[in-house]
Amino acid sequence: MRLTKTALDSATYEGGTDYRWDDTLPAFGVRIYPSGKKYFLVSYRVGRRKRFLSLGRYGVLTIEQARDRARKVLAEVTLGNDPGQVRQDQRRAPTVADLAERYLEEHARVKKKASSAQTDERLLRLYVLPQLGKRRVTDIQLEQISTLHYEMRQKRTQANRVLALLSKMFNLAERWGLRPLNSNPCRHVERYKEQKRERFLSAAELGRLGEALTEAERHETEHPSALLAIRLLILTGARRNEILELQWSFVDFEQGCLRLPDSKTGQKVIRLGAAALQLLVEAPRREDNPFVCAGYRKGQRLVGLQRPWDRIRTAAGLEDVRLHDLRHTHAAFAAGAGIGLPIIGRLLGHTQPATTARYAHLADDPLKEAAERVSGELAAALRAYE
Repeated sequence: MRLTKTALDSATYEGGTDYRWDDTLPAFGVRIYPSGKKYFLVSYRVGRRKRFLSLGRYGVLTIEQARDRARKVLAEVTLGNDPGQVRQDQRRAPTVADLAERYLEEHARVKKKASSAQTDERLLRLYVLPQLGKRRVTDIQLEQISTLHYEMRQKRTQANRVLALLSKMFNLAERWGLRPLNSNPCRHVERYKEQKRERFLSAAELGRLGEALTEAERHETEHPSALLAIRLLILTGARRNEILELQWSFVDFEQGCLRLPDSKTGQKVIRLGAAALQLLVEAPRREDNPFVCAGYRKGQRLVGLQRPWDRIRTAAGLEDVRLHDLRHTHAAFAAGAGIGLPIIGRLLGHTQPATTARYAHLADDPLKEAAERVSGELAAALRAYE
């Protein structure tokens, strides 16, 4: 029969596997199901094997649209291709969600620090998977990456982190044979310019912070470990996790330092000033807990420092100050004391000089003060003989 709209509209299911083939294009036909639904298909052979490929449902496709699809499939077959196998391969092709899982298992959790791997997992969960997770890895192009990056424009730092993460994932996809070489869709997406936030506490602000800490200690409104952690952050310039994960076995009282077996930059030694060392000497210890900043649970460290910090900084009138700004403040005071940038970098554990360079303008302040004093004295001496 010739497949026409009239013929298909009147056709009903006649039992069994009910195919109706087109007289003008014999390999093109329609299958009628017991439910009455009709689906176009095309048949072809691959070697001795006969294959059927569904083209779409009648009503969604017109007969001419389906016939045109059938011709294209048959043209591919004459070229030696197997369109059905291609479709199966595409259905089995890994999605971005599959790539993300493999990235976490074979790269992030193996080659990165646990905190960094957790950050990657969070970025994937919040931003990447909701938008790209179901798409095939091979289908992702510049357009999809650009769109995701643009939609995150209000969170520029996060947007750039997501872009860097995706770029690494697609580089690995090429290495794992999941995409052609040199096809990374992130290559031409321009990162947003990020505003580096530099907030240093003045001596007066530190005084207010000290008073707020003392008041919280006096009235016992905060956990003692939280107050100890904040004071140690100020006096050592250490990172938050370096203090929260600090164990008593890492404290070398004799040499006056902290010997960290692991940190963001690997093994690290933090030199302690007299005030920091005295703070640790006086800090209470719990026999059942190895951590300097012991938590609420037996044998566990303190977690959730942010909420106590929010209350402390509010009491001190320092609502815009982050915990990490205490590290900046430590470096700023060092620079203001005339300590050179290389030494400041070693105090903070920087591995790159460029990281310490943000304090360069502060390091110049003592030099300016000295130059002002010397030039003033010289000018006074010159005027004495006028």
